[in-house]
Amino acid sequence: MNEPYLGQTTDMVLGQEFLTWLWFRSETQPMGFKDKNGTPFSLNLEQRIVVQGGEGDNLETASVSGSLSQLREVRLGLRTGKKVTRALVRFEREELAWQTTIKAEDFSFGSFKTPKVEMEKDDDPDAGFLEKMYLMELCLGLLDACYKLFLNVRLSALWDQEVREMSDWMSHQG
Repeated sequence: MNEPYLGQTTDMVLGQEFLTWLWFRSETQPMGFKDKNGTPFSLNLEQRIVVQGGEGDNLETASVSGSLSQLREVRLGLRTGKKVTRALVRFEREELAWQTTIKAEDFSFGSFKTPKVEMEKDDDPDAGFLEKMYLMELCLGLLDACYKLFLNVRLSALWDQEVREMSDWMSHQG
């Protein structure tokens, strides 16, 4: 039997707290994010969100997907103590937008979409690849800025107040 080691459990809890906090912060302070250079950006959780609560045989999961979804089931899940375990996240900065699915258990990405890379006929053949890598790096920088902000709050005396505000936000989800 593969028992998770303590680090996996800690990572999962921290990942769930991070994604749940990210959803809270994105709805209550939509322009409350800045990259390492101080440039503001927005972030939204949309279309596909999975929440889980409980353990073992009592593990419960709620998920929604769909472009017109009101996210009712997962919002109800938040109110009953579940935390976000997977979410489709959209980052927007200036004229650029990225979209990726983030998993709480290991912070892995899925279906990473960057802004479209425009290529001219006479461009260097490597230019498209290098531009795509640059755009991915920019998005990772935005996620790093979010995580840094989360950790600054999580590891400070501000966390208790943040938890109260998150609870209020969750209780008003509908």
